[in-house]
Amino acid sequence: MDIRRFDWALVRSFLAVMDAGSMTGAARSLRARQPTLSRHVAELEAQLGAPLFERTGRGVAPTAAALAIADAARQMQAGAELLASTVAGRRIETTETVRITTSQVAAVYLLPPVLAALQQAEPDIRLELVASNQISNLLRREADIALRMVRPQQGSLIARKLADIELGAFAHRSYLRSAGVPRRAEDLLRHRLIGSDRDDQLIRILARMGLAIDRERFALRTDDQLAYGAMIGAGAGIGFVATYTARRWPGVERVLPRLQPPPMPCWLAVHREIRSSRVVRRVFDYLAEAVPRELAGARSE
Repeated sequence: MDIRRFDWALVRSFLAVMDAGSMTGAARSLRARQPTLSRHVAELEAQLGAPLFERTGRGVAPTAAALAIADAARQMQAGAELLASTVAGRRIETTETVRITTSQVAAVYLLPPVLAALQQAEPDIRLELVASNQISNLLRREADIALRMVRPQQGSLIARKLADIELGAFAHRSYLRSAGVPRRAEDLLRHRLIGSDRDDQLIRILARMGLAIDRERFALRTDDQLAYGAMIGAGAGIGFVATYTARRWPGVERVLPRLQPPPMPCWLAVHREIRSSRVVRRVFDYLAEAVPRELAGARSE
C-alpha cells in the first residue's frame, strides 16, 4: 500500500460498514450513497489485497482481515475526530457560532422556546440547530453540543443528565368521542393503536407494562416521530409520546394517566476537546438549566 496515496474516506466507510453490519445501514449513518460505500470498500480491499466482508442473508460479516485491521482503523478515526475537534474549537472562539444537534421531535417541540430565550440572554452568540435522529453527529464534529434521549457512551464526550422525560398514552378528543375512553390498560387492546414500523422500542416498553402487543396489532405504524404525533393530533388513534410534545397539539388528551411507561433520560453532551471554549461553555450551561425548566413547565400544564 502506498501511504502517500491513502484515502481516509476508505477507512471511514469501512468502519461504518463494520458497525452497521450492512451497506444500507452504513450509507444511512454516513448520509452517503450505498454505491459510494461499496466502491470505497472495494478500493480498500484492492489496496490491502484481501476481502474485508462476506455477504450474509441480513447484510455483511467482517472477514479475518477486517477484524485484524479494525483496531488500527479506529485509532485513525479517533485521530481524525481529535483533529476535527481542534479545528472546531478554534472556529468557535473566532466566530462565536454554536451548533446544537438533537432529535427531530426535540427540535420542533422542546428547544424553540429555549433557544429563543437563549438568544435574548446571549445576543452575541449565533446558534445553528441540527435536527437529526443520528447520534453520531457530535463525534463527527457536525455539531458542538448534543441533546439526546440516550446516554453517550464515547469516552471523548462529557455528558450531563438533565431530566427524565415522562411518557404517556394520548388521543384526540374526536377519536375518544367515537371510540370511547379506555378505563384500564387492557382496554387498549380494543382500540385503534398507533405504533412503530421497524423500531420495536414501543413494543418492549408495553411488554414491561404487562401489555403483550406485537407489531401487527398496531393499526397505523411509522418510525417518523413527527408523523407519529401528527396522526395522534388528527384523531387516528391512541399513541404513546413524551408528555411535553402533546401540549402542542390542540384537542389531544391524555388517557390512562396511571399508566406510567418508563421515562426517557435526557442527556446534554459536548466534546471534551471544546468544553473549555468560552462560547460553548455558556451555551452548554444555559441549556443545562433551561431544558429541565421547560420540561417541568410542560408537566405542570
